[in-house]
Amino acid sequence: MRLITWNVNSIRTRLERVLALLERHDPDVLCLQETKVVDESFPREAFEAKGWHVETFGQPTYNGVALLSKQPAEDVQRGLPGDDEDAHKRLIAATFDGVRVIDAYVPNGKDPETEHFTYKLGWLERLLAMIEDQYTPDDPVVLLGDFNIAPDKRDVHDPAAWEGKVHFHPKEHAILARFFDWGFADLFRWHERGDGLYSWWDYRRLGFQLNHGLRIDLVLGTEPMTDRSEACFIDRDERKGQQPSDHAPVVADFE
Repeated sequence: MRLITWNVNSIRTRLERVLALLERHDPDVLCLQETKVVDESFPREAFEAKGWHVETFGQPTYNGVALLSKQPAEDVQRGLPGDDEDAHKRLIAATFDGVRVIDAYVPNGKDPETEHFTYKLGWLERLLAMIEDQYTPDDPVVLLGDFNIAPDKRDVHDPAAWEGKVHFHPKEHAILARFFDWGFADLFRWHERGDGLYSWWDYRRLGFQLNHGLRIDLVLGTEPMTDRSEACFIDRDERKGQQPSDHAPVVADFE
């Protein structure tokens, strides 16, 4: 099984790149974030014409998540429990071949001194509560997406400069640690120990060219998925070329 997570930063802008990525990597499931389009306007026909199944959960201009899969999704969940109809569209989950795949777009947080940061922490608390209520660490679960958190110093190009800021704040690290304590493992770090390996680079100030990045796109797996994990890597080349997303896809392979 191959899973890919990618913050595409507008599915309509990146449509041809997504189609090319599907052909190049041939995943079983592609989990997208920041699709930035309502469900009715998602370009599903372009994918369905090539045999892909499409599940979406979107809104205009901001946020939005989607699942593209070879096989039909089972038991699809959209949003967190308790969300009202005006809530941000940030989560979609489904089962594929017995594996629960949870695609999450965690709020950015903007600045630790703002209500946006409080909202981010609260959203993560609700996500963790859902995990604790619906699953056990013995279930085959993969939680992946744009977490907007760099887990440790290896995941930040300049830890001293980022310390205490959004994406690298102690409160973010504390709640992320609770996901690990519950039973998730960071599958990228299961295979890659080095630093300088990032999944996001600012469009400005030659961020990509200078490799001034962050690893904020994560693939977390429970023990049954860790046992099946064969590889997890960042497709850095997808950040190159014309009109790239500011994020690169993360690819995870399981036996």
